[in-house]
Amino acid sequence: MSAWRHARAIVLLPGMATVVTPALILLLGDGASIGWGWGIPWAAVPSALGLVLITGGFALWVWTVRLFDRIGEGTLAPWDATRHLVVEGPYAHVRNPMITAVTAVLLGEAALFGSLALLVWCALFVAVNWVYFVLVEEPGLERRFGNEYRAYRHNVPRWIPRRSVDRDSNPERHPADSD
Repeated sequence: MSAWRHARAIVLLPGMATVVTPALILLLGDGASIGWGWGIPWAAVPSALGLVLITGGFALWVWTVRLFDRIGEGTLAPWDATRHLVVEGPYAHVRNPMITAVTAVLLGEAALFGSLALLVWCALFVAVNWVYFVLVEEPGLERRFGNEYRAYRHNVPRWIPRRSVDRDSNPERHPADSD
């Protein structure tokens, strides 16, 4: 798959959400207050937490992009979607690890830069994606992948990762749809 296809999707989606929008919020809004303005040594706590969240979110994000390329044969962008349903790696534990990754980065930025405005942006990002996934993404995946996606949706939660997934649960119950 071409690097250009991935780069375009990355810049336009998670790049805008985690770099451009937070930078504009900090520049035009409340600015940065590393460690929430707490004095040393207390400022190190939110700063360290922020760096851990950013690093972990970025690592998860890279992992999901690679899976989309290798297994899904597509990108993270809806206009260049995967041709195969990806259910390995983090996708075995949560249906939307990309959103989990971006949310971790946004929370990390809010902690690192001590910004309430970035926390609000993170909450807005999650809310908009929740609506999009429920109303658009999931019905589209069901149309594209049929029973394969329905079984996956039944067994894997939408947002909150589970350490192990019960693949033999009652098909009449859909607990994964409620989270």
